[in-house]
Amino acid sequence: MPVTVLLVDDEQLVRAGLHAILSAQPDIEVVGEAADGAAVLPLVRELRPDVVAMDVRMPLLDGIEATRAVLRAVPSPPKILVVTTFENDEYVYEALRAGADGFLLKRARPAEIVHAVRLVAAGDSLLFPAAVRSLAAAHGNARARATMERAALTAREEEVLRLMARGLSNAEIAGRLVVGTETVKTHVSAVLGKLGARDRTQAVIAAYESGFVAPR
Repeated sequence: MPVTVLLVDDEQLVRAGLHAILSAQPDIEVVGEAADGAAVLPLVRELRPDVVAMDVRMPLLDGIEATRAVLRAVPSPPKILVVTTFENDEYVYEALRAGADGFLLKRARPAEIVHAVRLVAAGDSLLFPAAVRSLAAAHGNARARATMERAALTAREEEVLRLMARGLSNAEIAGRLVVGTETVKTHVSAVLGKLGARDRTQAVIAAYESGFVAPR
């Protein structure tokens, strides 16, 4: 079954470009388009896409609120990939905190766009560690530190979280730790559960905001 994608951007040229790039892949199918975040929830309910490629800045409803709406209202929601012009945009960080699974730069090469969609569809996050670090530096808080302390991660879980924060996928973490991918998935699930995080993106944000991983 192909990965199904909903494109959301107020610029028709951006949607057309993404549509052309993704539709050229045999394992990806673009099932719909929207010009504003206000149309996302109805389309998600109707089309049930695997991935929503979501612009973060739109005139009626931005990508942050559209992400929140989908995650609140849809059981087993799609993966949400924020598409943005600037990686250090505060809007991007808020979208990630709201539950987006990663972000993609509009200037990315076609191969990078295809890889991003496949990656988030498979359950990995897509982060730019340098950008997340710089944004997280301004968002450290006592609540995040308390959550990390209560989590009481094991030494191996801490190691996995640090590698997640560096942007490594499950397969890359498995190679680094010389263990199986399924073992890594087990550790990642344990980390998410202990942190109360919806996905690995939120776990990474918690790691930076708590100071467990230091922004550099």
